[in-house]
Amino acid sequence: MWQVIGQDKILALLGHSLKEDNIAHAYLLVGPRHVGKRTLALNLAQALNCDEPEPPCGQCHSCHRILEGKHADVTSLGLDSKVEIGIDDIRGLQRLANLPPYEGKCKVFIIDEAEYLSTEAANSLLKILEEPPPKVVWLLLAAEERRLLPTIISRCQRLELKPMPSEQIQQILTDSYNVDLAKAKLLARLCHGCPGWALSALADDDLLCQRSQKIDKLASLLTARLEQRFAYAQELALQFSQDRRSAMEVMETWLSWWHDLMLIKGGYKEAITNVDHEVVLEKQVNRMSLKEIKDFTATLCLTEEDISRNVNARLAFESLMLNMPRKTKIEN
Repeated sequence: MWQVIGQDKILALLGHSLKEDNIAHAYLLVGPRHVGKRTLALNLAQALNCDEPEPPCGQCHSCHRILEGKHADVTSLGLDSKVEIGIDDIRGLQRLANLPPYEGKCKVFIIDEAEYLSTEAANSLLKILEEPPPKVVWLLLAAEERRLLPTIISRCQRLELKPMPSEQIQQILTDSYNVDLAKAKLLARLCHGCPGWALSALADDDLLCQRSQKIDKLASLLTARLEQRFAYAQELALQFSQDRRSAMEVMETWLSWWHDLMLIKGGYKEAITNVDHEVVLEKQVNRMSLKEIKDFTATLCLTEEDISRNVNARLAFESLMLNMPRKTKIEN
């Protein structure tokens, strides 16, 4: 049984392809983080190796082994804490791909965050995709499709996973996970249509605590001196060099916050994401003009774009700090 929620069209397509034995040699799963790409990849790996007539059953020996990460023919590769996926990683997968399946019917290689393949790794992968071995399926997962080589995209069947309406996620949380209405509403707003984040936050309260810390830091920077801002820019740049994903999550939190400021300033308070910080948002809005909010939101977007293209991260973050509006201390 498929575990992905809110992606009925994709599941129908894959189900038909499985019945017709018409599975592509490579798929590109595109969509924002936590939307369900990895869950879908594991489900498809299960379906390709399932022992039952209606795959994926989720109950057979193969399905269990894949879910536990122990199946010999299903290999996952990701960014982890690295800055990029290197050529040695892809060469390792290539060696495995040239071997026949050992435990199951089909070898499946899952490359998570494939947009962070180095140039050499991407070119090496391209050669594999151009001459695919038999009984091998490649699953590339990407949140930033534009960073991938067009030639790689052209050699994959593209599946786009779209965010779900927040109302639908809220209902799933209340009906299937017995979450109280207030928390379900908050998680549904914060996840931006990506149920994986909401479920992770439900299982781990630290995620909400970390988010609050990021917001508190942002609030303090509005009233901070320039040297304090530059010190934080250096901290962010170091974080980016060690763990690209966590630094990008800071940017996403900030974008969500400033987008809320713009909504409140424009009279659309009911549409904000950070509903649990509404009072603080309104206090900040009262001290800024719409132009200041719009200009800095645009700067945030440009900075996120720049650092995703590997510009000098410290310079990018320092420029961001220079452009942030500076206000007198905001009382809580």
